Amino acid sequence: MENIRPIRTEADYDWAIAEITRYFEKEPALGSQEADRFDILAALTEAYEAKHYPIETAAR
Repeated sequence: MENIRPIRTEADYDWAIAEITRYFEKEPALGSQEADRFDILAALTEAYEAKHYPIETAAR
């Protein structure tokens, strides 16, 4: 896969978001390498966000 790397910094995060945004404009075909790349970038982005921007649950 082209240019897949861990997201460790805000610059890495910004890069990943820019890469993912391209796929919203032109959705890759299911099962394609581009679809796999999108899935991996999305998972890396979600993990970074969960660590650095956690969403607190509502207190009841």
